[in-house]
Amino acid sequence: MIYVGIDIAKLDHYASAIDSDGVVLIEPFKFRNDADGFHTLSSKLESLPTGDKVIIGLESTAHYGNNLVRYLVCRSYDVCVLNPIQTATLRKNNIRKTKTDKVDTFIICKALAMQQSYRFVSFDDLDLMDLKSLGRFRQKAIKQRTRLKIQLKASLDQTFPELQYFFKSGLHQKGVYALLREAPTAKDVASMHLTHLAHLLDVASHGHFKKDQAKELRVLARNSVGYPDSAIAIQIVHAVEQIELLDSQIAHVEAEMTDIMKVRDSVIMTIPGIGYINGGMILGEIGDVHRFSSPKQLLAFAGLDPTVYQSGQFQAKKTKMSKRGSKVLRYALVNAAHNVVKNNVTFAAYYDAKMAQGRTHYNALGHCAGKLVRVIFKMLTDNVEFNLD
Repeated sequence: MIYVGIDIAKLDHYASAIDSDGVVLIEPFKFRNDADGFHTLSSKLESLPTGDKVIIGLESTAHYGNNLVRYLVCRSYDVCVLNPIQTATLRKNNIRKTKTDKVDTFIICKALAMQQSYRFVSFDDLDLMDLKSLGRFRQKAIKQRTRLKIQLKASLDQTFPELQYFFKSGLHQKGVYALLREAPTAKDVASMHLTHLAHLLDVASHGHFKKDQAKELRVLARNSVGYPDSAIAIQIVHAVEQIELLDSQIAHVEAEMTDIMKVRDSVIMTIPGIGYINGGMILGEIGDVHRFSSPKQLLAFAGLDPTVYQSGQFQAKKTKMSKRGSKVLRYALVNAAHNVVKNNVTFAAYYDAKMAQGRTHYNALGHCAGKLVRVIFKMLTDNVEFNLD
């Protein structure tokens, strides 16, 4: 057996190789995080003795190693992504307590040699990496959009405060956005020709807003107490444009996640109430479910496990969830639990039982999310469909 350890960094990586007896086959060398560097690594790997199984290991270090992992997996190498805790223990046991990139490559090699079994990165894992990346980008985009919507409303409170009460469905719809791009203040709306205003609203809302509503809107604008501040007007136009751009980006991301989930055809999609987006976010964050030895570990990873408060003889009976681990996974699970409660009698009964105990809505949902974690763990581990009807 030959073990190759790679220490990952942003610009340059280091690699070395040893055999089962600890004999150094490749001294630590540096290679760039680019095509030429990857080719250098491949040349070194090809120079290793043939006939021996080669296992490549690297630590999980944010996104810096993703391209290298993809490169190696696509070339049929056996790649293990190690938990930094494993290598940290070996570093502490190092007598000289040396910490360099070159030394780290040997520590990773030794960590590989000490493992009893190996879990190699597969093409399936690459899909999960894509789902994780897309899901996190979607969450960031939604947060940005929410902030922009709040800013837009605050700006309109100054230029046209009556507008938000005129449209029953609220400000955030295509017809209103089309209006604000052209007329961000009450004065701008009041000065618009009625025919043009009616046509603008009619086209943007697909016929939902008629000429009579355009008349009412113009009268409302003429009597508005809003001030036509040009600086705020610019902010309104830009906020609308950014919101619409984010809408488009989120839709694109969701379409890509949906395509990946349709190809995967995961058993998680048999859970009533879980759609492609929630299911994709959950799978992407969990990754390989075999990383977790029990549902309790997965629960802790999502931050849905209860905190422990104990001092002396005192042991708190009621505690809050820890909210550690993956925020995205926790969000997706709670959101999924909300939908599952609506679509499954077993989860609905569990939710009602928690509410009967005096729990709040979100507390009861948290318990349902915990139950959902245990169900998902069983389904993914044994590859069985949902059967709690």
